[in-house]
Amino acid sequence: MKIVVNCISELNEISQSIINQIGDKNIICFYGEMGVGKTTLIKLICEKLGVKDNVSSPTFSVVNEYILSDDQSVFHFDFYRIEKEEEAFDMGYEDYFYNGDLCFIEWPEKVQSIIPEDIMRIDLTKNKDQRIIEIS
Repeated sequence: MKIVVNCISELNEISQSIINQIGDKNIICFYGEMGVGKTTLIKLICEKLGVKDNVSSPTFSVVNEYILSDDQSVFHFDFYRIEKEEEAFDMGYEDYFYNGDLCFIEWPEKVQSIIPEDIMRIDLTKNKDQRIIEIS
């Protein structure tokens, strides 16, 4: 599915569409260059899911945990600063990826070999004043 976004207000509907498509997948990978809107989209998805916490990019902490109203967790990863995949092993990524909780991952290409095959992939690109979002 390919969506052209002309203004930020359109992201509310798009974030709900993404939630509707998640199904049984718990790993959602966000691909795109710096500043394309990955964190903004994740914030809106978290809002729609009922996260009450402040959603921000975990650039320095690598992972943030947000609590849903039913006490389930959503984990938000930002692997931008990871230099070696071993760092993801050291933080115990398996405990997050394979426990069934939702995991939103920014910069998954930095740890590509540990990303499970059965994921939702969201590619974001810029085209002048538009954003293109491709969901697969």
